[in-house]
Amino acid sequence: MAAKAERTSVFTWEGTDRKGGKIKGELPGTNAALVKAQLRKQGINPLKVRKKGMSLLSAGKKIKPLDIALFTRQMATMMGAGVPLLQSFDIIAEGFDNPNMRKLVDDIKQEVAAGNSLANSLRKKPQYFDDLYCNLVDAGEQSGALESLLDRVATYKEKTESLKAKIKKAMTYPIAVILVAVIVSAILLIKVVPQFQSVFASFGAELPAFTMMVIGLSEVLQKWWFIVLIGLLAFAFAFREAHRRSEKFRDGVDRAVLRTPIVGPILYKSAIARYARTLATTFAAGVPLVEALDSVAGATGNVVFRNAVGKIKQDVSAGTQLNFSMRTTGVFSSMAVQMTAIGEESGSLDAMLDKVASFYEEEVDNAVDNLTTLMEPMIMAVLGVLVGGLIIAMYLPIFQLGNVV
Repeated sequence: MAAKAERTSVFTWEGTDRKGGKIKGELPGTNAALVKAQLRKQGINPLKVRKKGMSLLSAGKKIKPLDIALFTRQMATMMGAGVPLLQSFDIIAEGFDNPNMRKLVDDIKQEVAAGNSLANSLRKKPQYFDDLYCNLVDAGEQSGALESLLDRVATYKEKTESLKAKIKKAMTYPIAVILVAVIVSAILLIKVVPQFQSVFASFGAELPAFTMMVIGLSEVLQKWWFIVLIGLLAFAFAFREAHRRSEKFRDGVDRAVLRTPIVGPILYKSAIARYARTLATTFAAGVPLVEALDSVAGATGNVVFRNAVGKIKQDVSAGTQLNFSMRTTGVFSSMAVQMTAIGEESGSLDAMLDKVASFYEEEVDNAVDNLTTLMEPMIMAVLGVLVGGLIIAMYLPIFQLGNVV
């Protein structure tokens, strides 16, 4: 068994160059003595060498899927350049500002240096590298084409995370509109309406029904705003917990969101894009179609498509063509089915599926851009109606009083 490699850290240093000028910088190394020796080789007289500390903010920084995508792309680039695997880990770790990501890369390096394969080393970090990722890396190692497989995995991760970011953007705008509208309305009802109410009390006249309704709502919020706030927070917490703990609840939400206007079509197109992108990547890596469908089912991100892929897997296992099985589910678009049929007939299924994925990713991109464009005036319209309605309700008695006089 190979000896365990020493753990690499980042050191900050200060010193003088050959001309006596003061310089400083950072350098990776296993210990301060080796860093000093490396600096002397470069003609630098090291005065201070310290292990780089970790700030409280950066220490708690989570590893994001985008960090994993960047790690994969850099690994593919290093291998393409002919850099040895262990040295690649050192170079990649040094490039990350997130100390948790540097530690993850270093942990993987320790596993590989101890004699484990890259795929098995990654499998020991399942929270960051799923089965699909590890299986593709394993296929690359077994076939001797790790460089090309890492490049495919990097492209897959980049496209997937880009798609997720677009979906998040599409979902954020409606939520932002609702939150802004609720906050502005609450402030007006709790702080502004009571000022008008004290003025109306001196009129001694009957107030319009619309004004009375707004005043009544204001009084309720003034008295019970804390209970209302707790209720909203409790609802949000209960929804999150139910979504996390109950598979039946999650499935119901998945089905519901696909039927919602505007957002539903975007999520539908993104699910097809994920299906096609994942299947194209796994199939091109040499993974048998039936096995590839196992990975595809979880990657679609929606129970409707997950169930459809499960049925497709059963049909394909029984000898049915992929395109015919996709059509019988009634879930996939005609364009996706026809492109799959062409790919099967021509023997270029991965290329056709890749085209399907690219098409729907672009569709999602355009839909999100259009939604963003539409939401900007919609935000103004919603806020205008709410704020304008409250202002009209407060000024109606004043207008009526002016007419009487």
